[in-house]
Amino acid sequence: MLTTRPELRGTHGMVASTHWLASAAGMAMLERGGNAFDAAAAAGFVLQVVEPHLNGPGGDCVTLMHDAKSRQALVICGQGVAPATATIERYWDLGLRMVPGTGLLSAVVPGAFDSWMLMLRDYGSMRLAEVMEPALVYAAKGCPLVPQVCGAIESVQGLFRDAWPSSAAVYLPDGRAPRSGALFSNPTLGQTFARLIAEAMAAGGNREAEIEAARTAWYTGFVAEAIDRFCRTEDVLDSSGYPHRGLLTGDDLVDWRATYESPLVLDYRDMVVCKAGAWSQGLVFLQQLAMLKRFDLDAMDPLGPEFVHTITECAKLALADREAYCGDPDFVDVPVSTLLSDAYCAERAALIEETASHTLRPGTVPGYAVRMPEGEDPSVDPTAVGQGSGEPTMGPPGDTCHVDVVDRHGNMVSATPSGGWLQSSPVIPALGFCLGTRAQMFWLDPDVPAALGPGRRPRTTLTPTIVLRDGKPMMALGTPGGDSQDQWSLTLFLRLVHYGMNLQEAIDAPMFNTSHVAASFWPRRANPGHLAIETRFPAATLEALRRRGHALDEQGDWSLGRLSAVQREEKGEDVILKAGANPRGVQGYAAGR
Repeated sequence: MLTTRPELRGTHGMVASTHWLASAAGMAMLERGGNAFDAAAAAGFVLQVVEPHLNGPGGDCVTLMHDAKSRQALVICGQGVAPATATIERYWDLGLRMVPGTGLLSAVVPGAFDSWMLMLRDYGSMRLAEVMEPALVYAAKGCPLVPQVCGAIESVQGLFRDAWPSSAAVYLPDGRAPRSGALFSNPTLGQTFARLIAEAMAAGGNREAEIEAARTAWYTGFVAEAIDRFCRTEDVLDSSGYPHRGLLTGDDLVDWRATYESPLVLDYRDMVVCKAGAWSQGLVFLQQLAMLKRFDLDAMDPLGPEFVHTITECAKLALADREAYCGDPDFVDVPVSTLLSDAYCAERAALIEETASHTLRPGTVPGYAVRMPEGEDPSVDPTAVGQGSGEPTMGPPGDTCHVDVVDRHGNMVSATPSGGWLQSSPVIPALGFCLGTRAQMFWLDPDVPAALGPGRRPRTTLTPTIVLRDGKPMMALGTPGGDSQDQWSLTLFLRLVHYGMNLQEAIDAPMFNTSHVAASFWPRRANPGHLAIETRFPAATLEALRRRGHALDEQGDWSLGRLSAVQREEKGEDVILKAGANPRGVQGYAAGR
């Protein structure tokens, strides 16, 4: 199969991400003697600067990692929680029946920073100043903007001028959106990074002490103080059409830190697939795999209608179960073992027919009531405010970032940073970045699993993947894409496992996804029977899918998915490292040697 670029192969290390500058920064750490954890963090900080419409320092991050020394796979939860005063009644009292998609009412504790710090402290090898240097330089001295960033800024420039002046000051230099390819700097963000590094170095001692000092500066020091002050004093226009102050306080930051968790796992053939818990989208990937064991995928054409139909119908069922049962397991009893059991998944797979389903069909788990959220609020007009609303999908290529790393020691990282989008909330003037708005993923219905509540994690769509074989890391993969992430990632995985494609072939091959279930983002719309599909699929496949009843949404030839992946292959005593990255959007790249 022809590809847009070669699958990279080497023995020293591989980095693949959604932006070439992030991949280069990660690779620079590996060349300096750092490990995969140093490289992933360096890439993650660069992504905050070069893709500010897709993630930022005030956002969140979910990470899967495998440590070669302990031979252990771990999840790092960098998903911040709802403020202590964020009750459903508080929003009802404001006349809201849905958490706004933008502004300050949807802000949660920023989690990305501490997720990188926790990983660096315990598994990295380099000093914090070295790891953050590339991001600091790009923020202070400038980086070339890709067209998607400029397009995002242009789409919200009226909002910035009229209602969010602090964002206009950063993103509308000379009163207009920056030009694509021109150098763009954010000096205030650079100063924030420089102060974090300075406070870390002032702590003295070893690298661990420096990292702890940076964590303190963020969650109890000058960063927390600036966030607290901004949320208490600023009335910010949001997607409800009205201005509101935030509920997030400095105390909320003091009380939260990133944590390690054991991954959810599923055996598939001779592999073990690792995902984050039921507070993420990870269960969707695993449940689809468990259902797909009942089908002869090897006999299907990966570009044929049977393959697309089967994968899509499994996604609809898994996403329906996510709505019915999944939330923060610290507050909600999620029947994970049942949802992944052979008997339950066989029963679910038996529901798949020759024609497309247009109804929402959650399964029945004994002892658990099914209370589905009602979906979008009919009183909400998403065009009334018109700008900066909900998920920041400004057309292709997506709404989030991703980075995968593997090093010569056998360490592996798959991380999906997101949130803190420039169009989601106004810039905090003292810091140069905005807050994330992940609380929009909560429902204001106390009886559903993903209900809003103080200290709860919103059920995020962020869902990186690591796959093991014989207890060793085999591959890491992921993508931006909101509710489509574990549809695109699953398709990539199946192409590698069942059809012998290499990483770049599997990434380049045409993609598809469904938005059949209510979206996780404001205004929470559902499109029953929907199937978005790239038109590079054969015409016969498209026509067959129409006949099966799919509501086909034909997208551009290169429009769906922003996948990247790395792989580790043992051949006797030799180990070959591989990488591939997405050509869509003309910015994702892999680097390695």
